[in-house]
Amino acid sequence: MPRWPDDDVILFDGVCIFCSRWVRFVARRDTARRFRFTPIQSAYGTRLARAFGIDPDDPDTNAVVHGGEVFLKSDAVLTVLSLLPGWGWVRVLFAVPKPLRDAVYNLVARNRYRIFGKYDECFVPDAELRARVLD
Repeated sequence: MPRWPDDDVILFDGVCIFCSRWVRFVARRDTARRFRFTPIQSAYGTRLARAFGIDPDDPDTNAVVHGGEVFLKSDAVLTVLSLLPGWGWVRVLFAVPKPLRDAVYNLVARNRYRIFGKYDECFVPDAELRARVLD
């Protein structure tokens, strides 16, 4: 996986309601404002997706760049959560075998539109969150 120069960037599916809620969840708890966000549908997000081997037209994972490394699927979720204040305890979940963690992640990812719905166009954040979005 290539290294990426921007750090603490979360790539997400901007038309996915579940994914957009994930971004809001992280932003509310990220008191240090460490993370920035980019929807896969933006020019920057599409570039990131392609660099990480994610199909921007049919994304099957979110991603996070942390420490110059790219984390996908359950590794991305656990990495982000473990860096939020009060959520460090989730590091213990890295002990669960990755194939098992990713199987659960894939189940949710495959059904996210059916269960949670989909926006007609990319999620538009409020002004405060907008300042942390990379296009």
